[in-house]
This record gives sequence, C-alpha cells and structure tokens, in this order.
Amino acid sequence: MSPRGRIVLMRAAQTGGVDCDDEWYDAMETCMQCRGCEAACPAGVPFGELISGTRSAMSAVRRAPVHLRVGLWALTQHRLLLFGSRILAVLQRLRVIPRVGFLPRRLPLVGSRLSYRADGDVILFTGCVMDVWQPEVHDACQYVIEVTGSTVARSGPTAGCCGALHEHAGLHGTARRLAKQVVQALKGNEPVLVDSAGCGAALKAYGDLLGTPEARTFSDRVRDVHEWLEERMESLPSLPDGDRPGVIVQDPCHLRHVQGAHMSLRKVLSQYVDVVELNDDGLCCGAGGSYSLLQPELATAARDRKVDLITKASGLSGAELVVSANPGCSMHLAAVGLDVLHPMQVLAEVLEAGIDPEGVRDGQ
Repeated sequence: MSPRGRIVLMRAAQTGGVDCDDEWYDAMETCMQCRGCEAACPAGVPFGELISGTRSAMSAVRRAPVHLRVGLWALTQHRLLLFGSRILAVLQRLRVIPRVGFLPRRLPLVGSRLSYRADGDVILFTGCVMDVWQPEVHDACQYVIEVTGSTVARSGPTAGCCGALHEHAGLHGTARRLAKQVVQALKGNEPVLVDSAGCGAALKAYGDLLGTPEARTFSDRVRDVHEWLEERMESLPSLPDGDRPGVIVQDPCHLRHVQGAHMSLRKVLSQYVDVVELNDDGLCCGAGGSYSLLQPELATAARDRKVDLITKASGLSGAELVVSANPGCSMHLAAVGLDVLHPMQVLAEVLEAGIDPEGVRDGQ
C-alpha cells in the first residue's frame, strides 16, 4: 500500500508476475493520487503518471461504479447540472433530502450567470462544479482581478468541464475529449486563470495529455490565480493599518504537490491577513476528487487527521477561518462544520471593505 509497493505491483502486473486479483485492485484503488509521494521523492519518480496509466488500464476491465459514471457524465452537461442543482437546492431548503456529505451545506439557488463576457485581458476558467455550486468564488475572483485594473472574460459552458475528475478515475478517453473541447473554446493569447487547484493542474497537463503543439501552447497560458496575482502585487492596493484577521491555510494537493503554487497563495494572502500554517507538509484532507465517494472510510480517516491539525492550529492562534483553493477540499472539510472559504473570497471581502468601490471596474 506504499508508493514503492504499488510500483512493484504495477511492474509485476505488466510482466505477468502477479495475478490482478481483488487484493491487487484494492492496492491501486485505495491510492488517493495526492502526489505527495512524488513531491517528496528525491529520485523524481513520476508516480502520478504511473498511477494514472494504471487507472486507465484498469478502467478497461473493471468499470467504475454506476453512480460515479453518472456523476462524471453530469459534469459534462452544464445546463443539466445547473437545473438539477437548483432542484436539489429547493429540496434541501424544504428538508426533503437528508444531509449529503459531498454536497455543500447550502446549495445556491442560482449558479454562475450564463451571460459570459466575450473578451477580457484574462480568461477566468469557470469549469463545472464551481460554476454551479460555488459561483460566489468566481465572483470574488473576478472582483480581485479587476481591482488590479484587468478585465475578465469567463470561459463558460462552451469550454465546460476540464476533465480532471475523469482523468483521476482512469477515463482517459473522456478526459482527452474534454481537453480538446477546452483548448478549442479558449483560443487566443490571453492568460487563462484558474481558481480551482484540481482544474489548474489538469489544464497545465493538457500538453502531455493531448501531445499536440496547440495543447502545449494552451497549457503555457494557464496560471493559478494566485501565481498571476503574485506577479502583480504592486497593482493591489495598500490598505490602512488595522486588525488583520488570521486564516488557517489548507493546501489542496494539486496546488502544493502538482502545481507548486502554494507559496504564491501565501504571498498574496499575507499582504492583508495573518497566515496560520498547519505544518503538516501538505497532508491530504481525504477529498481526493471522487475518492471520498469511493473510499469513504479512508477519506474520513484522512479528514479526521486534518481536522485535528486545524483544531490545534486554531487553539494556538485563535484563528477559526480555514481557506482552501479547491472545491472538493472545501466541501469535504465544511461537511464536518468547519468554516471554510476560498482565499479569493477572503481577499475580496478585505479589499471591498477597505477601498473605494468606485476604484473597481464594472462587471464585478
């Protein structure tokens, strides 16, 4: 069950040295794909590439559960996802449906607007889940970007889902189809900014996934929004001295281990708030894309460890607010009652309270 053990099993399966029985599949299916081992490996073994290829081969002989396949299909149907989520939101408010762990505690009745600007200095990638379940994050992100003086276009339903969860589940054919759709929809030279760590990691890997010059050029345009803001911190206003709120930072695996953009997040946040560290070397919270649905016991155990660290950090610092730059992580942690926001929501609130609204461009 260790990274080295899984690599040995992959090699043994490839050479015929072991039967792919239930125990073998269990070893592969219980991997969170957090890529923490890859970031720590002194030899630079590309474990993410190995487990991704293995998952793809597995999907050809051992299909994913029906509920996962239906859910992943729904992510590619933007209007259906929006309509279905509105129905769930109403039922949630009427207390007709019970609390479901992977859903936000309060689904929005209205998702992100469907009228997307056609042009801008940058393109904000809106994706699927965040566009419907966390539209307030995109709004906050757009507000902060516009404070720098840049205009924002949203990718919208034409680009649609990035395919990160499909790739995670080994559905490489679907992931490639969605990647081609995104690349085709977002032609141009503008930076493509992403406020979801998982989506950002997927978009940056399109060059390898598709292997075309067009895809590589597209991936070179992709930036995590915190990376982009770090390069333009002089464009963000200095606010009057006052009480600085403390926020506990939870690093999504795909921001820290895959993109390596976690320090950019800290540099941008620390200009306005006191950053409280967990000092856990990026321990996974257990969300792991669809992992919390497929391996609930292991996902819950990982979350319990993370919550314990958050509780200790809160006790030492007095900070109660947690920030996480990935929708899966934030929903997974909020499900146990933690107060979780996206870093861009915190920045937007601080900036909105401290600057003249006339200094922000229209369209927020």
